Amino acid sequence: MSTDPSTPTALRQAAPRLRPIMVGPIRIDAPVILAPMSGVSDLPFRRLCRSLQAPMVVSEMIASQAMVRENRQTRKMAEVDGFGGPTSVQLAGCDPTVMAEAAKLVVDQGAAIVDINFGCPVKKVAIGQQAGSALMRDEIGAARILEAVVKAVPVPVTLKMRMGWDHSSLNAPRLSKIAEECGIKLITVHGRTRQMLYTGTADWAFVAKVKAAIGLPVIVNGDILTPEHAAEALRQSGADGVMIGRGCYGRPWLLARTAAYLTTGEELPEPDLATHYKVLLEHYHSMLEHHGLHPGVRLARKHLAWYSKGLPGSAEFRVAVNRAETPEAALALLAEFYLPLIEQGVEAVRDSYREAGEADGDQLAA
Repeated sequence: MSTDPSTPTALRQAAPRLRPIMVGPIRIDAPVILAPMSGVSDLPFRRLCRSLQAPMVVSEMIASQAMVRENRQTRKMAEVDGFGGPTSVQLAGCDPTVMAEAAKLVVDQGAAIVDINFGCPVKKVAIGQQAGSALMRDEIGAARILEAVVKAVPVPVTLKMRMGWDHSSLNAPRLSKIAEECGIKLITVHGRTRQMLYTGTADWAFVAKVKAAIGLPVIVNGDILTPEHAAEALRQSGADGVMIGRGCYGRPWLLARTAAYLTTGEELPEPDLATHYKVLLEHYHSMLEHHGLHPGVRLARKHLAWYSKGLPGSAEFRVAVNRAETPEAALALLAEFYLPLIEQGVEAVRDSYREAGEADGDQLAA
């Protein structure tokens, strides 16, 4: 890996070494985990990350009520990736009985681990449903959910949370201790409060308070965009592993690169553009197959934008591909955009854009 020029020099040090962790009876050799991301970490994306040697993936957040109602789309969201190794399915809800029943259903579908969401900050979940991060304000109710799910399934149950609801109630260490007493086997902490949503900066150092409070493996999450960021998050938090979310947007290979860096010190390179294009096409076709042609074209647009970010002409490409209504149109635009970059070289194409005065913000930052 060439050191990412966007990574501050202070972070470019020898990486802490990750050790295997145990989640109940399940061994995770390199705890570098794909975060649950609604609308992003669907089955095609999880399969792709696993095929690129991601150590572990987590499903999108699954609504427990919809799972119990046997909503077809929800059950499809909870499918496991089929690449072997541990797959975790994340559940959200506020009713212990419903959460327990949903946990049984996802285990029946093949989940090796059930993760409980106490971290989602979005208004619809946290305010409208009193689920996700709202449960950090109700420790008694939270404990009831944790106990019910742990008792309901024979697989390990884990928990993802934030630091607290706001900075006046940073109760993650206390709630983590409650979770440990309820039988939870691993805890992931996103270094923001609910009120921060996704603004500000993740506080990796705060996670050390959770690590000090319990004897379970702890995973640090938030603002981890490079292997060097992961290393610094581990230094500050003392955590046992990292969870990466938006850093994987358009970069499904980041998990494997980070795992190599944190386990062996090996600095794997970013894939060359021909490989990048091949991975993108595999992802695109997988989305069409899984979601259907029309929904797949629509759902894939954000991924195509993320893959292209930083390449010359990407702003114009995104405008065009967001208007493509058929797979054939989108694939033609992809070829038109990527093949000259591969054949001529990114720098040559970038120089031609600059000479023409057509540089956009992405390419100047690349």
